[in-house]
Amino acid sequence: MLYFLCKRIRYGVKSLKYKNRQHAGEVLARKLSDIDFETQPVVLAIPNGGIPVGVEIAKRINADFDAIIVRKMQIPGNPEAGFGSITSYGSVEFNEALLRRLNLGQDQIEAVIESTRSQIESRKEEYEGLVGVIKPEGRDTIIVDDGIASGYTMLAAIHSIQPIAPRSLIVAAPTASARAASLVREKADELVCPNIESGFVFAVANAYEKWYDVPDSEAKTLLKEFR
Repeated sequence: MLYFLCKRIRYGVKSLKYKNRQHAGEVLARKLSDIDFETQPVVLAIPNGGIPVGVEIAKRINADFDAIIVRKMQIPGNPEAGFGSITSYGSVEFNEALLRRLNLGQDQIEAVIESTRSQIESRKEEYEGLVGVIKPEGRDTIIVDDGIASGYTMLAAIHSIQPIAPRSLIVAAPTASARAASLVREKADELVCPNIESGFVFAVANAYEKWYDVPDSEAKTLLKEFR
């Protein structure tokens, strides 16, 4: 069992299992209530899986709520894998070690970046003006996802928000791999993660009794209801 209790990582307990994403949000909200926020917090959820988690947190800690879109840069010929991520705030995060192994040309990389940015713009249009409404500048900001596997999606989100100068930047996730938790905790002011797994194989779904891919329709409904 891994247990972390320090300024950077709070509440890492391997054995915790969640009923669903709403339950995970409830658990995270209780942990976040231990933090003394100096401003009304802003919760930024990574769609789609992070939205039901983030909505539950925002309701319970009286926070504003918004989403930050993160898309992986797909490896040419292998769209299931990515060599980094781009966010709706414009930040580009590369998996440098993987990128070196791929030996992609600069033209190929630039083409993927452009394609990924187009995908993000399309996603923003699909959310019908519901994304990018709340400004985190000067405010305690919590980035939420339903789990952190490699950490590169979350790092892209962190690096997008940092230039906006939030008062504090906290990452909250129900579960994470130990390696990803280590990467994220170095970049955020705090990481709140009740379930940190140290095994060789990690899957976000394993932390949930009920797991499914959240459809766009559900994500948009949750955003509209919170607004």
